Amino acid sequence: MFRLWVKLISDNHLLKDMVVCDETTDTRTHKVMNAIEKACYEMDLSKPIWLDSVVKDFQLHAKCRFTRDSFVEDVSFDYMEIQVIEEDY
Repeated sequence: MFRLWVKLISDNHLLKDMVVCDETTDTRTHKVMNAIEKACYEMDLSKPIWLDSVVKDFQLHAKCRFTRDSFVEDVSFDYMEIQVIEEDY
């Protein structure tokens, strides 16, 4: 099973969070993209833009932050953090 934890943070406080589970046989990239799309839909957000620095952090640590600059619309939080908490190999 693949699980991705999505958190919205403002002033070092957790505003919202959710865990998205994926049991499909898709690639890791597809699972991450599908999980982010589902989380953004549930939290009523636009999908963030993957900047090169964000991609590099996610590849190294399986965790990254999308700041306000990563969103087209104005958002009411400081950043959205995603983290892989379970992964099938």
